Amino acid sequence: MPGSRLSQRKASRDLDLLVVGDCNPDVLVVGGAVTPAFGQQEQLVDTIDLVIGGSAAITAVAAARLGLRVALAAAVGADPAGTLMLDQLAKEGVDISAVVISDAVPTGMTVALSRGGDRAILTALGAIATLTAADVPMALLARSRHVHASSYFLLEDSLGPGLAGLLSAARATGATTSLDTNWDPAGRWGDERLSRAMAQADLLLPNEAEALALSGGAPSADAAAAALGAAAPGRKLAVKLGERGVLCADWPALHQVSVPAVTPVDTTGAGDCFNAGLIAGLLTGLALPQAAALGCAVGALSTGAPGGTASAPDMAAAAELASRATITSV
Repeated sequence: MPGSRLSQRKASRDLDLLVVGDCNPDVLVVGGAVTPAFGQQEQLVDTIDLVIGGSAAITAVAAARLGLRVALAAAVGADPAGTLMLDQLAKEGVDISAVVISDAVPTGMTVALSRGGDRAILTALGAIATLTAADVPMALLARSRHVHASSYFLLEDSLGPGLAGLLSAARATGATTSLDTNWDPAGRWGDERLSRAMAQADLLLPNEAEALALSGGAPSADAAAAALGAAAPGRKLAVKLGERGVLCADWPALHQVSVPAVTPVDTTGAGDCFNAGLIAGLLTGLALPQAAALGCAVGALSTGAPGGTASAPDMAAAAELASRATITSV
């Protein structure tokens, strides 16, 4: 029977999470005066670090820290930056067998200027924008309980044409799916390709500004949530609100979730770590608000050190903070 075959496929999966998207080093500049001054002026900052970057790579590492079995599908160049990323990901226990190594283009790079609670980001796409749906092995897709796509707009022209089909194929095997578009540097905020991909995502994970842009400029996060949810009934949605927590919708239920405040050192990658925590919660059977609380805890604790992964927590630390979450019906 079809249902029996589906149950067998689910039971045989040896990966909890496949993340598809960007993988690049972050050159992280931290300090109170990180805004560059042109005119050949030199200024001093607190620290400059070379760390794991790329929303997909950060989500993969954060999920692995939580104990999930994780694989990453991405593209890097055949250069020292790509080697650095592959080495660091492998040390974190992330399966990198589906990371494409390109001889034609260099590894993407990001410079992030961080002032603790805010940052500016400069990215050279390089190999990031070469990943296609055809590069994601179907065998790996079939082994995964959940498939998450990050940074849609950085890969819009390469991954975009095939992403809806990729997510649809994952769902057909019984996997759940999610999408975090991240910011659109071009300011276009998608077309029919994105609409088709969103329709194949069981869970959407924008931040507040992205939700407003994707929903056409709604005047509030509540309205943005309603607009996005109305586009595809049955979709789960979590709108990240920074230090205010998250607004999550599992229609018709709508909840705001937050955890006790922490003092951030650097917020780089906090949203990506939130994604990992939320997905981990859902995979362990938590309802959306409780899974969002776990996501908030992972995101908050990840801000304790510079970079997206340096202080990404294990499950015990995240669960302890999540146990003190406030969950309110909206």
